[in-house]
Amino acid sequence: MTKHDPLRPVRDLSRRRLLFGTAAVGAGALLTACTSNEAAPNANEQVKEADAGANPNSSPGKRVVIGFSAPAADHGWLAAITRNAEAQAKVYSDVEFRTVQAGADAAAQRAALSTLISQKPDVIVMLPHDGKELNAAGLEAMKAGVPVVNLDRAFPDALAYRLQIKGDNYGMGVAAARYIGEQMKAKGIANPVIGEIAGMDELELTQERSAGFAAELAVYGFKVKNRRAARFTADSGQVEASQLLRAEPKLDAVWNHDDDQGIGVLAAIQQANRSEFIMVGGAGSKAAIDAIAADNSVLKATVTYSPSMASSAISLARLIGQGRGMSDLVELQVPKEITLASETITKENASAYSKLGF
Repeated sequence: MTKHDPLRPVRDLSRRRLLFGTAAVGAGALLTACTSNEAAPNANEQVKEADAGANPNSSPGKRVVIGFSAPAADHGWLAAITRNAEAQAKVYSDVEFRTVQAGADAAAQRAALSTLISQKPDVIVMLPHDGKELNAAGLEAMKAGVPVVNLDRAFPDALAYRLQIKGDNYGMGVAAARYIGEQMKAKGIANPVIGEIAGMDELELTQERSAGFAAELAVYGFKVKNRRAARFTADSGQVEASQLLRAEPKLDAVWNHDDDQGIGVLAAIQQANRSEFIMVGGAGSKAAIDAIAADNSVLKATVTYSPSMASSAISLARLIGQGRGMSDLVELQVPKEITLASETITKENASAYSKLGF
């Protein structure tokens, strides 16, 4: 096995599992469309099958054109977002799914969305490069009479979306800290050395995760000793973890915000031959869940931030386009805000969550 300088990231790490979803963007074309029911979902897709017997909303209704835009799949979680959206659209015979290129940055995505808005789809589902920078695109669509379902990266203006679906970022931090706190109590460690490897610090979601983590640690009388920010990639995770490990010769616990960047974090830990601490991941990738179940590394838990939100977004966009509400609710319309709970996956419940890993 070739050894690597710990300062030099393993270049193929951030490419693993990241090729899925790139077919969503047609080469040289701004928009591509597909009709539903073209193929059955596979094991890597998180979808809700249409069952009119169990849910009357599954019955075919008015045909709905759903436009979709998300950043290119340079990250396993983002790849799953696009893959899940496409797969959920195929479940419904009354949905036409159109993807629009997000481009390399917020400005390119905004321009592409303006073209999509001019074509008047019934609903637009988008995961923006940056919620604040794409707020204007949401406002443009809503003013044009096209409802917007926003995913993950929040718009600051409530008028920029009809529905916003996101994970509980603050709750992720709380869940990770609670697991670490309880483990430290069980081991009788009164003053643990705790590390944190965050994601992109400029994103509000990263700030929320760290805030929740710090607040819950304080409940136990603990605090983060060394915090480093990576870029949600395996390469950056490896670099930051290597530096953290050199700075802290002894650790008791580490929270890594993202399981994709965790590929690099675990590589750095293995290269440093460190095993004296426990690690908690974030998001709930299949690789992380399998590693937790195997219980053969420092990774002992992960807290969920599921890309299944994209599947739910398509289902709810369909209902918005058809003027229907959620069948189990009293209200006649789909709610304005949905925040997914962050759940903790451990060795004890990993088998139940395995099918939901991305």
